[in-house]
Amino acid sequence: MSAAFVENYLADLGGLLSKLDSAKIAETIDRMREVRDNGKMIYICGNGGSASIASQLVVDIVKGASLRKKTRFKMIGLTDSIATITAYANDEGYETVFVEQLKNYAQEGDLLIAISGSGNSPNVIQAVEYANQVGCTTVGLTTGEGGRLAEVSNLPLLVPSSHMGRLEDCFFIMTHVLCYYFMEEED
Repeated sequence: MSAAFVENYLADLGGLLSKLDSAKIAETIDRMREVRDNGKMIYICGNGGSASIASQLVVDIVKGASLRKKTRFKMIGLTDSIATITAYANDEGYETVFVEQLKNYAQEGDLLIAISGSGNSPNVIQAVEYANQVGCTTVGLTTGEGGRLAEVSNLPLLVPSSHMGRLEDCFFIMTHVLCYYFMEEED
């Protein structure tokens, strides 16, 4: 019984991976390179499991994709200061926890990567809308089955599923492709 579950889960995940838009992932790599080479910032945000994926990508980019490289990335995880997040959440409302941080930093030419399994997280949507207004490129990792994030992101990286586990599996793999390109393909 458990063997059948494992086989079905992995088969479903394999099917989803084959449907990811490799051209848009490659375009995201190109935008990341452009941001890095121009000395601009990358920001990332998400809630819950997406916050963990966001934090992991920061580690992979600022250490793994930057260590001993001629040109290094500048990246901030908007998910990583619990004191800042809880201060904004308590005083201004949880929907402001990412956008208010962006107001301190974001400039034209920067890049925001936003992750939301539902595609409708109000704090993520507000951050993307603000980033768009100030001239940042926005990348949204989200479900391909609805949600505002796909609509408001310049580069939506969509997973055609609503199953949170499989969404997060695909988000992790896409973020690994983003960072390992720079770790393995560029000096």
